[in-house]
Amino acid sequence: MIQSQGVDKAVGRVSGKVAIVTGGASGIGLSCAHRLAAEGAAVVVTDIEVGAGSEAVAAINAAGGDALFIKHDVTSEPAWQDVLAATMEKYARLDILVNNAGIGIGGSIVDMALADWQRQQAINLDGVFLGLKHSIPAIRDSGGGSIINISSVAGMKGAANLAAYNATKGGVRLLTKGVALECAQNRWGVRVNSVHPGIINTPIWDKVNPDFYEDGQNRVDLDAMAESVPNGILGQPDDVANGVLFLASDESSYMTGTEMIIDGGLCA
Repeated sequence: MIQSQGVDKAVGRVSGKVAIVTGGASGIGLSCAHRLAAEGAAVVVTDIEVGAGSEAVAAINAAGGDALFIKHDVTSEPAWQDVLAATMEKYARLDILVNNAGIGIGGSIVDMALADWQRQQAINLDGVFLGLKHSIPAIRDSGGGSIINISSVAGMKGAANLAAYNATKGGVRLLTKGVALECAQNRWGVRVNSVHPGIINTPIWDKVNPDFYEDGQNRVDLDAMAESVPNGILGQPDDVANGVLFLASDESSYMTGTEMIIDGGLCA
């Protein structure tokens, strides 16, 4: 369980800013929510997991932060409209969006069900599109800010039996670049960058290819996977959250349309 740090809103790196973090109930999203809150941002945590999301917000608020939980299916456009409306009603501004919600469905491309392909596309790519579509006007009208789309090293390089996942994360990478240029050319003051985590110890690994494993044995062996990382170290959600904080803050004010790779050297 992530322990939220105390909040000093006066000196935090994102003090006075308002952030939405999708998929914020666990893993990378949870760490991002805690990190942004600890640095002074008000954080709207969204997820389909109501219990875990509510716990995340309670922990942030107990540490002196300011957080709100909203149940949110990122594939639904009306749901995105509701999240933006609730955010503006409570905070009257939006400065940061972390498009983090995602799933991983592996398997051979010749065996994959069309329904699984479409579900992964809907969450990993359509969800990012909808977040961009509905958050950019709010961030622009708040004076500008930052959007961070969570892609993956799978958006940088192919992998056997992960082609469908590659497609979604590669799509996020190029969608980010195109939208960043649109925002820049229109002088909207909205920066858009992507983050590409490597092998990170998160609950997503509990859900990749569950049908390929015996009951109770459906977690990928992360220790074995860590051996493929040049530094031999399994990444942690905070490693990614630290990068997201930098991109969310004014410290990265001259960065847009690029990718931040956080992978222990996996793509080197």
